[in-house]
Amino acid sequence: MYTQALNSSDGDLGQVEDAARAAQFQARIDADERIEPNDWMPAAYRKTLTRQISQHAHSEIVGMLPEGNWITRAPTLRRKAALLAKVQDECGHGLYLYAAAETLGSSREELVDAMLAGKAKYSSIFNYPTLTWADIGTIGWLVDGAAIMNQIPLCRCSYGPYARAMIRVCKEESFHQRQGFEIMLTLCRGSEEQKAMAQNALDRWWWPVLMMFGPPDQVSQHSDTSTRWKIKRFSNDELRQKFVDATVPQAQFLGLTIPDPGMKQNADGNWEYSAIDWEEFKQVLAGNGPCNRERLAARRKAHEDGAWVREAAMAYAEKRKSRQMAQAAE
Repeated sequence: MYTQALNSSDGDLGQVEDAARAAQFQARIDADERIEPNDWMPAAYRKTLTRQISQHAHSEIVGMLPEGNWITRAPTLRRKAALLAKVQDECGHGLYLYAAAETLGSSREELVDAMLAGKAKYSSIFNYPTLTWADIGTIGWLVDGAAIMNQIPLCRCSYGPYARAMIRVCKEESFHQRQGFEIMLTLCRGSEEQKAMAQNALDRWWWPVLMMFGPPDQVSQHSDTSTRWKIKRFSNDELRQKFVDATVPQAQFLGLTIPDPGMKQNADGNWEYSAIDWEEFKQVLAGNGPCNRERLAARRKAHEDGAWVREAAMAYAEKRKSRQMAQAAE
């Protein structure tokens, strides 16, 4: 043992120290302690969180686009005001999450630039078009419902800033889900044409929503590590099954048919669904979905059009800082 110690290089000592720190870190995770920005953390933990939180933030911002298209076309003033408020909520969620990601050492500009350059991803679900008003109801009911199923466990995420941001996000998403279900209920209790429109929207969105939870557990690249670090509390397949079991009775209440002829309820009460077309998921992630190019083009244009706002904010901040420094020097 003494010989090994004497023959150790400085680099080896650093690895031993990091190994000890990593063991202490994992012990804190296992004890359900929260990790805060100033705490030591493995580089891989920081990288994993930065990837996940920034992707989540990008999804909230890009997710404004499909619904934003319907603000001017909402059927009533009440619907218009509610949808406008919802889109504003999504923007706020993105800002909370960018702020959480910044605590890990990446600037908001770096994160946004990576997304605009196509180097960072956002949720595949927002690359599908909203063709009718029923799509807005379906997004609230299914997309936000799936988001809630995925995000409630994140309120217990091991990283403090992310967990705290998710508490408010989940409260607002819960309201969005109820709002979407109410739209679908109104359509299903309306005319035959309205109910058919609701069924058509469900037919188009059901499978992409199931893909939202990510690839199956056996091929997921990040699940094991994220679960060990308690960034995730449940696997992709577990969350997907929870969502299906919660949603099928809701569809039955609405009088709508899940577009899966092979779906059946097993002896345990769980709803077994047919195989998901993961090739479609891969194509959408690769940038070949129905609206990938349109979504990125819209975000790039909005970013460019908003340059003057960012410049004005920076100029004001510098002016305020100079004034404060001058006052402190007096």
